[in-house]
Amino acid sequence: MKKSIVLPVFLFFSLITFSQKDNSPGKIPILIRCDDIGMCHSVNRAAKEVLETGMPVSMSVMVPCPWFSEAVELLKKYPNVSIGIHLTLNSEWKQYRWGPVSGSPVVPTLVDSLGNFFPSRSKLFGNNPKLSEIETELRAQIEIAQRAGLKIDYLDYHMGAAVQTLETRAIVEKLAAEYKLAISRYYDEVDVEGGYFAPVANKRDTLMAKLQTLKPGGTKLFVFHIGLDTPEMSAMEDLNPTGPKDMSKHRQAELKALVSHEFQQLLHDPRYRLVNYRMLNDEKGLGAMKRPATD
Repeated sequence: MKKSIVLPVFLFFSLITFSQKDNSPGKIPILIRCDDIGMCHSVNRAAKEVLETGMPVSMSVMVPCPWFSEAVELLKKYPNVSIGIHLTLNSEWKQYRWGPVSGSPVVPTLVDSLGNFFPSRSKLFGNNPKLSEIETELRAQIEIAQRAGLKIDYLDYHMGAAVQTLETRAIVEKLAAEYKLAISRYYDEVDVEGGYFAPVANKRDTLMAKLQTLKPGGTKLFVFHIGLDTPEMSAMEDLNPTGPKDMSKHRQAELKALVSHEFQQLLHDPRYRLVNYRMLNDEKGLGAMKRPATD
């Protein structure tokens, strides 16, 4: 017997409220994408808070990470989420590493001496990775997610590694066409820096100011890196110098800004229309995609 999905009352009414938004001319499409789902338990807990707002949202899952299975169970419960594969070729945390799902002996040019992904794009490509191995690993990540029962709508790329060169970008495009998936930033998305580098105390105000000053033209893409300031996450140390210090505090502040009452109310303003990648796939069609000039 097919199981029915029973939604919490608050989520049911949130879905009704957000579904009233239409695609009338003049509305500014807002696409919220949360990255790194499945990276760790703290990120998954943060994702649950976002999902329970009921808003249409896109979430990109990291298949090689240890908490991927928990992410799968979580994402299956919420009809308001469009799921993407956060194609992963890097492992950037000093105390918390992962490697290829296809197995390090299968893709030896993608890993270090311990069988983990390299922490940065420069170290990965400094190892002269074979294109055939990159395709093998990225294909394996897509297929594992599908076998886990996830309905995948799009691809994007952790730390930009999968689109580092024209040749690797061509692999991503090939896989998207083969599996009939969108690629993030291949519709008319316009990136809006939502406050990733803003001070922890100012993230909500920064995010709201960004939203309030948007002008029509393209789909406005807000990318979030959410999490909770737990001992698990605060222990992680980025091996790359570009990430913000006190990473766990920044991620929690991004989460709290995103789910705050003030920001959620502003999203209901009739000027805006919330969309996710499943909606864009249905409305625009995969044939409307085109390679962005810059990424």
